[in-house]
Amino acid sequence: MSIVELKNVSVIYESIAALKDIDLAVEEGEWLAIMGPSGSGKTTMMNVIGCLDRATSGTTIFDGEDISKASLRALTTIRREKIGLIFQQFHLVPYLTALQNVMLAQYYHSVADKEEAQIALDRVGLGDRGAHLPKELSGGERQRVCIARALINYPKLILADEPTGNLDEANEKIVVDIFEKLNAEGSSIIVVTHDREVAARAERIVRLQHGKIVDRGHSRRRERSGASHTRRVN
Repeated sequence: MSIVELKNVSVIYESIAALKDIDLAVEEGEWLAIMGPSGSGKTTMMNVIGCLDRATSGTTIFDGEDISKASLRALTTIRREKIGLIFQQFHLVPYLTALQNVMLAQYYHSVADKEEAQIALDRVGLGDRGAHLPKELSGGERQRVCIARALINYPKLILADEPTGNLDEANEKIVVDIFEKLNAEGSSIIVVTHDREVAARAERIVRLQHGKIVDRGHSRRRERSGASHTRRVN
């Protein structure tokens, strides 16, 4: 089953077509990388998939639901409840600790839970850094806090926009290793990146150019010996 389907999707800003007749399906549990030069439509595609914007035309299906004509309020609800967003810029609240930044994401979703936030930090290897402010963390640690924040509400899809763009090689590897582990556990992941080494770790690479898909790539689905995506039971 597909977690995301784009059917004949176009996005036009004034007279400029940022995306042109895009057809793309991303399967549940797939790790997809989206690549392309600046201005190719990567961020626009991410905004449509991430319910940050609506397409001008075509059909967008997320988790089996046609959201093409959903209101902005409905898109916000879907994004909050089903999508974990990770950006190149960390967007952490500077006066909140790492633990509190993770709990903040829970606050907008349901009820903040310190224990669950701590578990999320543990998953990204920051269990002992929860009391630290962002300024006391390295760039790689701040990005891992962002990943923990994205995981806290057990999203159906993790969507990352240039997540390693501000990191050195060592921290890039740590972050991509986390993505690989999450994918092995069953998480659906879409990463927008310029980095070929990051993209090479994904199961499939889709390439954009001038708003069109020029290469859909070939899936390299990994064998998961009994791995499953652990989700919270409400």
